[in-house]
Amino acid sequence: MNATLPTAEALRATLAGLLDGLPPKQAAQAVDRLIANYRGTTPTDAPVLRDRSDVAAYAAYRMPATFEAVRSALAALREAAPDWAPATHTDIGGGTGAASWAVAGAWEGPRTTVLDWAEPALALGRELAGLSGIPALTAAEWRRARIGAGLELAPTDLITVSYVLKELTADVRAALVDTAAAAAQAVVVVEPGTPDGYARIIEARDRLIAAGLSVAAPCPHSEACPIEPGTDWCHFSARVSRSSLHRQVKGGSLPYEDEKFSYVVATRFLAQPVGARVIRKPQIRKGQVLLDLCTRDEALRRATVTKRHGELYRAARDVAWGDEWPPGGNA
Repeated sequence: MNATLPTAEALRATLAGLLDGLPPKQAAQAVDRLIANYRGTTPTDAPVLRDRSDVAAYAAYRMPATFEAVRSALAALREAAPDWAPATHTDIGGGTGAASWAVAGAWEGPRTTVLDWAEPALALGRELAGLSGIPALTAAEWRRARIGAGLELAPTDLITVSYVLKELTADVRAALVDTAAAAAQAVVVVEPGTPDGYARIIEARDRLIAAGLSVAAPCPHSEACPIEPGTDWCHFSARVSRSSLHRQVKGGSLPYEDEKFSYVVATRFLAQPVGARVIRKPQIRKGQVLLDLCTRDEALRRATVTKRHGELYRAARDVAWGDEWPPGGNA
């Protein structure tokens, strides 16, 4: 990836510059309301973000984490299809544009359209993009649209739908995924890494496959997920560095947090999924590493890598949750 493209640090700096001076008490109150909403179970038929103070608090609270989760999903797409690059990108329910920042950091020059039904979110997203100095972001189109069953999408190379499905009823979720599948060459869906977030990802995965797309990541295959419903859920983790503003708004003291997320990437073009993916944090013990894997041929299994495996053992000590195993796909 071109080192000049946007990074998490650039996003944090832009956020800090834009949000400097936001009263902490006002931000904290807005964040509390947003947390209660996003942790609730009732889908809404109105924008969650009501005004600029809501949007500013949301940006500080969620943009860095959403950016990292989407960036991880896009990295998996790039690994599966290294020669593919989107010329056009549509960010459905993109809000302040975290996913669009991630896309601009993954490929140079895609033309992005951000769709959201909250005008204050679009306005702040447009402002952030303008401050970024990144051509792909400053040239993005920010368009108000109702994210629902009647959404019309022009053909596009890439569609991102991040942290949106929970806000929709089941029938609207299905219609939205179907619409995305019909319009795009690649669809990336990201949801919280919770049991219900994973369930929404599985629903989306099934619909994308039914629409003729193939799974490129994280799964090694497009067959049924081997996890028995209700027994476990597939999710991953992305490390998010916190700015001082981020810590202030979220009430945290650590310089980082771990964003848990579930995702699916599906494509209409040829992609090469990994042979196996690490689906839990590796357990490093004396002389051995335990890896929980989802594999192309054996579904779920645990691999024990010991010192006698030599280079493979050294690789296992460095492998991370969500990585391909073995590195490079060679046993």
